[in-house]
Amino acid sequence: MFSMIPTTTLPIIPFPNSLFFSTRPLLYCHWHQPMCKKTQKHSFIPMCGNYQVGGTSQSTQQEQRGDDENTSHYEALLKGGEQVTSVLQEMVNLLEDMNMDEASEEVAVELAAQGVIGKRVDQMESGFMMALDYMIQLAEKDQDDKRKSLLEVIKETVLSHLTKKCPPHVQVIGLLCRTPQKESRHELLRRVAAGGGVFQSENGTKVQLPGANLNDIANQADDLLETMETRPVVPDRKLLARLVLIREEARNMMGGGILDERNDRGLNTLPESEVNFLTKLVALKPGETVQEMIKNVMQGKDEGADNSEGDKGDSSSGKFSGGIAGRSSVTGRKPLPVRPGMFLETVSKVLGGIYGGNISGITAQHLEWVHQKTLQILQEIAFS
Repeated sequence: MFSMIPTTTLPIIPFPNSLFFSTRPLLYCHWHQPMCKKTQKHSFIPMCGNYQVGGTSQSTQQEQRGDDENTSHYEALLKGGEQVTSVLQEMVNLLEDMNMDEASEEVAVELAAQGVIGKRVDQMESGFMMALDYMIQLAEKDQDDKRKSLLEVIKETVLSHLTKKCPPHVQVIGLLCRTPQKESRHELLRRVAAGGGVFQSENGTKVQLPGANLNDIANQADDLLETMETRPVVPDRKLLARLVLIREEARNMMGGGILDERNDRGLNTLPESEVNFLTKLVALKPGETVQEMIKNVMQGKDEGADNSEGDKGDSSSGKFSGGIAGRSSVTGRKPLPVRPGMFLETVSKVLGGIYGGNISGITAQHLEWVHQKTLQILQEIAFS
């Protein structure tokens, strides 16, 4: 599987906005030709080509000096890139000494990652994960599945080690993010809420679950969602969908359900984009058309499309209405696109108002249908 990292030279590409708060090109990565070594033990031993992390043009560097925030991120990414390269090289050294065949190669890579990262995790630079994510994006862009798989093994191993150092409710969120089956997530939440303990998984391995509060889990997921959804560009739609599912499922398991006062997180004013989109959905009959509209928005299309740099402060394009029901925006600024977490929060608030006022009827049934279909769509996006 990881027999060899193919020879390739990556194009000079600036860091995407999702990883950096500037449109300026700040980091260039070049893959040097990797070395492959035949042995009698196995066909190839992966040898990692060095990453060279270089600067930009003189004019761009001068702009960077005038921006302290950009400079600090740039330096963090440089150091993070160097650490990723160092991890890769040490893994290669370990794999050289292992007696393995092609069938055991994947397990060997995971063991090497555990060994290398286990002793380095406390010294990780702040830019390590950003640099790693960028390298994964480049590998995906180049359609280099072997290189991408190797880097993802490193990422999963780092996240696993970091999770163990987190508070219990954060550890649980990490476990839930790696649990694709809805029923399994519900069982995990029930056991965690009951105090945790050691349990046997389906494949026979024992798993240590921490005890955690459902409200803490939901609130932590909500905090992470807010951080991701208030940015102009959502960096990871799959992770976003998983966090929405975790928040909604944890809230649903709490005693009061949708009217539980613990779910009130201070959303006093409903967001414009979500209200406009919900109004459009309620005006249509539930069915495939409405479901397709929800799916497109949850995937970041139509009303859910990320704002481009040129759209800031400009609502004249007509793609997004400037205020609720087409009226001028109260803030005078262009609202963010429809976000999955905020959309479901809006649906829940409207439903809570309907149930609280005992005005149940067709509208409530319609909103319940929208809520249910949205969760089904997010499940597909999260673990597809």
